[in-house]
Amino acid sequence: MRISAQIEAKVLEAVAETGYRPNVVSRSLRTGSSHTIGFVSDTVATTPFAGHLIWGALDAARERDRLLLIAETEGDAELETQMIETMRDRQVEGIVLASMYTRRTNVPAALLDGPGVLLNIVPTRACAVPVVIPDEAEAGRTAARHLLEAGYREGIYLVGVGVNPPKTPRGAVAASERLLGIIEELAAAGVTPAGGAYVKDWQPKGGYEATKELLRRRHQPKALICFNDRLSMGAFQALEDAALMVARDVSVISFDDEPVASWLRPALTSIALPHYELGRQAIELLLAPGSEAPGGVHRVPMPLRLRESVGRVERTATG
Repeated sequence: MRISAQIEAKVLEAVAETGYRPNVVSRSLRTGSSHTIGFVSDTVATTPFAGHLIWGALDAARERDRLLLIAETEGDAELETQMIETMRDRQVEGIVLASMYTRRTNVPAALLDGPGVLLNIVPTRACAVPVVIPDEAEAGRTAARHLLEAGYREGIYLVGVGVNPPKTPRGAVAASERLLGIIEELAAAGVTPAGGAYVKDWQPKGGYEATKELLRRRHQPKALICFNDRLSMGAFQALEDAALMVARDVSVISFDDEPVASWLRPALTSIALPHYELGRQAIELLLAPGSEAPGGVHRVPMPLRLRESVGRVERTATG
């Protein structure tokens, strides 16, 4: 409809004076679009560490004039299906099904009834729903590469997983992919890990006990690759108890880049989980031009946060 600039100005003036707001529900019936996106997660909304997933999704949605409708299920599969169906009933444009950490699971049938994206979720069976996850294998390569570039060729131990044979916590997708990346990168340089300490629960206590055991049973490690920052906290304490200084005597590199990483002394070098970028990409895929979001697995890079916990190996004149 064509109207003059003068009439447009008068209409806008009347809108401002009366405080008029359009009826979004009525408009959605006419246009067939609610301009709303569903975001269903297990515990993302109540977990500060993973909250940036929602921040990224919120920003991407806001930039596209969409509202994010958030629901949390505490991992209850029945409630998850109910929330997805309820959002479909409210004519959301699409649904992001998210997890606090990367896991494998069966995709709820309700998600297949319309546009959707899996965030931090890998389907146990092949499906057409696009997947957005961190590039954990490349993160493992990054950790190994950083130690190799610092001169380490021996005495590299892994804290959190076993090596011979490989052993990771049950269902831990990140652990398996990080381990694969580490082994591949070291092998390409003709290096093998000196050993690994499997830890079922990746908390500071587990990292402390695993590192104490490494120090008790084996030669002094030259470098530790801890599979998350909480394990690193325990490793730091075990090294201090043994009168060993991080970076000078034993280097430590880790994953996740939790806030504590920058508060440890020396500050911990860690490969960050890109929560904000993951959330953004999920929305971007969901609203991609065309009738359907691009399928397949979309891996988001995990950046290296360089700090002071990795020292360089001093080479002798003949070394």
